[in-house]
Amino acid sequence: MVYETGNRTVDEAVARVLDGDRLDRRDGLALIAQPVDALAAGADYVRTRLGDDTVDACSIVNAKAGNCAEDCGFCAQSVHFDTGIENYGFLGPEKILEAAQRAERDGAQRFGIVVAEKGVSKERRPEEWEEVLEAIRLVRDETDVEVDASLGILTEEEAAILADEGLNHYNHNIETSPRYFPEVVQTHTFEKRVETLRVAKDAGMDLCAGVILGMGETPTDRVDAAMALQDIGISSLPVNILNPVAGTPMAERGLPDITTEEVVKTIAVYRLLHPEARVRLTGGREVNLDTDGQVAALEAGADGILTGDYLTTEGQSAADDLEIVEQAGLEPNTEANDFDPEAVKERAAEETETETAAGTAQTKSELKSDD
Repeated sequence: MVYETGNRTVDEAVARVLDGDRLDRRDGLALIAQPVDALAAGADYVRTRLGDDTVDACSIVNAKAGNCAEDCGFCAQSVHFDTGIENYGFLGPEKILEAAQRAERDGAQRFGIVVAEKGVSKERRPEEWEEVLEAIRLVRDETDVEVDASLGILTEEEAAILADEGLNHYNHNIETSPRYFPEVVQTHTFEKRVETLRVAKDAGMDLCAGVILGMGETPTDRVDAAMALQDIGISSLPVNILNPVAGTPMAERGLPDITTEEVVKTIAVYRLLHPEARVRLTGGREVNLDTDGQVAALEAGADGILTGDYLTTEGQSAADDLEIVEQAGLEPNTEANDFDPEAVKERAAEETETETAAGTAQTKSELKSDD
């Protein structure tokens, strides 16, 4: 059976992907210029043929908030910017386990321990390093979710230890294209991020690495970011959408809002360039996309979400996420965590917050309401 959208560029790309071809930069640039309806339909068809019609949910905990020495222009946790977030040290293994257990009840298949700093160093901060390892062990042994982490730059020794402890995915987003990266971060290079991803992969961990849309990048930058990830080799591609926090350079630039069409087209292109990865709709989706827009992203090839709160901003409820998944005609993944979706919906009104910095920063929606 040959699937046809009526758009030659999209149809040829879909046929090649299903034949096992790897699309290149020229293909990506041609695709992102196509009408959104044809592009989304073609990408969704690839997902149905190569995927399993499920949406995989991950969740994270902000295990250590604020005081990061890096100057990433979107990040509320940088010591360089006055954003008013709550700062705290490492939460500790037991509190991280509590957050993981909540995520498991809410249907997450994987749980990420996130520390926003240049790197959790075994040599410079050995006590914190041991706490991280103990947290990984607790989540691994006391829950059914897959354990992931985002701990900044790694040495080869550190990566090997994390892999031996059973860490499943290592997250280290590249944020944007190599060309545009210096417009976002000055304290380290794009190549340094790629180096850490390669170290983690060489140690045996799968990679979760993605982007933030809406930081002033061009459509070409979005394609080039996907090509860089293709060269690295990833299994999970989170697509964040900028939710500018007051006090960060990205908020001060007054960037125009990214449109739903731009997001959906980028998701679709990423599906075609990464046909076997989980393309994950993550941070900032609630303030940039209405319900229909989030459904449209899932109908354009996305098959993963980040559910619950983010690092310094609040997310929507797990029950709302399940509704979006259902509206898109998909089902929640239960491979790692065989949870009860109806029970999640029933608990929605009784949810308690984990102890993170989520909600303490003034964000895009609040900035608009103050105008």
